[in-house]
Amino acid sequence: MTEHVPTDRWRLLRSGACAPADNMAIDEALLLCDGPPTLRLYRWNPHGVSLGYFQNSSQFDLPRFAREGVPVVRRLTGGGAIFHGDEVTFSIAAPVAHPLFAGAVRESYDRVHHILAAALEACGAREVVPRGDAPLLSEVLQSPWCFHESTAFDLVAARRKLVGSAQRRTGGRVLHHGSLVLRANRYTPEVASLESLGGTADALRLEEALIESFGRALDAPLELGMLSPQEQSEAARLASEKYSSKEWTFRR
Repeated sequence: MTEHVPTDRWRLLRSGACAPADNMAIDEALLLCDGPPTLRLYRWNPHGVSLGYFQNSSQFDLPRFAREGVPVVRRLTGGGAIFHGDEVTFSIAAPVAHPLFAGAVRESYDRVHHILAAALEACGAREVVPRGDAPLLSEVLQSPWCFHESTAFDLVAARRKLVGSAQRRTGGRVLHHGSLVLRANRYTPEVASLESLGGTADALRLEEALIESFGRALDAPLELGMLSPQEQSEAARLASEKYSSKEWTFRR
């Protein structure tokens, strides 16, 4: 059952498909700028790999990514690497004191995941639940890929990881973002996806379900909006100076 988190006003950003560096830059700009509580939905064009903040890039076959035309970026958040292919990515930016994020960090994950589970089930995924302590079929020992590793924070279906997400908190604000997989990809084919669970693997349908689920849980409509001039400027700077930089991407 979706937990209700009342609030006054939320902004909805539907970014469509953006370049990997732009996606990461916009998310960080939403964290750093003092904008309204925001739900952002986006995809990746071209498809790409995001490394976790603490990951060592030497764990990966970087020449293979280059040969296959797969760009690599580094996230502001921790966790394992993700191949962003056929998926919908979400990000939430809000003050730490917002009811969605207030209290223990684990509780905030639970609130967000209740909302995501309701949206995924509305698209046909069955029995989307927190992992708990049950072992998963998709786990690969010492894998650097996010969807091969899981914790009790993650959502699973059919004993496979379905949703991975992460937070960054700074300056009294929170960024929480994650990936909802529509179809399996060649790098992590073992993980769950809406398609493998018999659901409707359509990005726009999933986005609509997420908007409905968030609006219901927040007890408020999400108002379609745009980045502010300050956010646009900050995102452009971050995309150029940070997320397109080899010094940032391959710092480890």
